[in-house]
Amino acid sequence: MSSKKIVYLASSSPRRAELLRQLGVAFSPLEPGPDEDAEALERALRGESPQRYVQRVTQLKLHAALQRLRRRALPAGVVLCADTTVALGRRLLGKPTDDADALAMLRALAGTSHRVLTAVAVADADGGTAQALSVSRVRMAPLDEAALAGYVASGEPFGKAGAYAVQGRAAAFIAHISGSYSGIMGLPLFETAALLRGAGAL
Repeated sequence: MSSKKIVYLASSSPRRAELLRQLGVAFSPLEPGPDEDAEALERALRGESPQRYVQRVTQLKLHAALQRLRRRALPAGVVLCADTTVALGRRLLGKPTDDADALAMLRALAGTSHRVLTAVAVADADGGTAQALSVSRVRMAPLDEAALAGYVASGEPFGKAGAYAVQGRAAAFIAHISGSYSGIMGLPLFETAALLRGAGAL
């Protein structure tokens, strides 16, 4: 049986790294360099649906990662990347820019149900690509202003789509989940394992 292929994780997210380790996958980081505007890839287009948005951004991230791999003259391997967004209806809730933005997002989510969409894409060493989409539904309990303010003050909402981390303090706010817990964290393990098996890396 042939040895497993090199896997590159094109993400700076510690949560995605942790989840990939949970699958028992050895990987090398392939994070964006200081010369790359990674945030620019995540800008939404006018009228774009949440599903179209997250799939398009993931493809852009994969393309950028493949270019990065070539620029750095690294050995060929399987490149994995992902993107997560929170959707309240058709409204996209990305990463909050400041305290006020985080509070506004959390107020909108409190007492309602929303979707968390995570797209995962891989490119194999031969240039083939594949993508999968995980969609979960999350119901957040009603929250008072003191709870919201305390959570924002903790700093946890920043760098998180929808201004919360399901694996952190916000777990106390989540009344119900339907779907993939790991997908809500940022890397749906069922879909990721299937893609890696298809690429010969698992």
